[in-house]
Amino acid sequence: MSALLQVTGLTAHYGDFQALFGVDLTLDQGQTLAIIGANGAGKTTLMRAITGIARVTGGSVLLDGQRLDRMAAPEILHAGVAMVPEGRRLFPSLTVEENLRIGAHARQGSGFWTLPRIHDLFPVLRDRRDHPATALSGGQQQMVAIGRALMANPRVLLCDELSLGLAPVVIREIYAAFPAIRDSGTAIVVVEQDIGQALKVATRVHCMMEGRITLSGAPADLGREAIHDAYFGVRQG
Repeated sequence: MSALLQVTGLTAHYGDFQALFGVDLTLDQGQTLAIIGANGAGKTTLMRAITGIARVTGGSVLLDGQRLDRMAAPEILHAGVAMVPEGRRLFPSLTVEENLRIGAHARQGSGFWTLPRIHDLFPVLRDRRDHPATALSGGQQQMVAIGRALMANPRVLLCDELSLGLAPVVIREIYAAFPAIRDSGTAIVVVEQDIGQALKVATRVHCMMEGRITLSGAPADLGREAIHDAYFGVRQG
């Protein structure tokens, strides 16, 4: 049985600068894949390449056997891959509810995630639905960004640096929504600098450095020392 998302030999460039070097990864339905690494490791570029924003120059990205790397970004969203971008990028002139409803424009037919179900996932968004989205706290804005992506009813949800700039209690509240998201049938890829948080939520972990995956495995099988060495580029032997 083939993987839901399969990335093979992926390379990407910004102009003449090569940012990804032969990246391979697979994601099955119901899984959470965490991608960790220091700033500049290539994590965000990988997310942008999968979603058609960064220029793919080699390799392939398949969603349930369908080639995504030959599609434009809007087509990839319609095919079933949505991203929660770093920095949230909400529409400041729109309310919380209006920001959420924008996500539904990419929906193909009916799906599990509706406005009431987003409110069940993050009840504070029901209470703040008429507020300007950017007037909310950072954590609540992150909930809006996640909800907006889910409203497209994606098969794969890409989350870029969810915990950046947020208090630990807020981070725990956001990540507590992951089981419900997976139970809905949506698989998750999360980019995370916080190693501890990544290990808590992930089915599988990839560590990146300088545009390459340097370590992969299930959290239970990866020792702290091996993760540290891969994260910081310490060579063995």
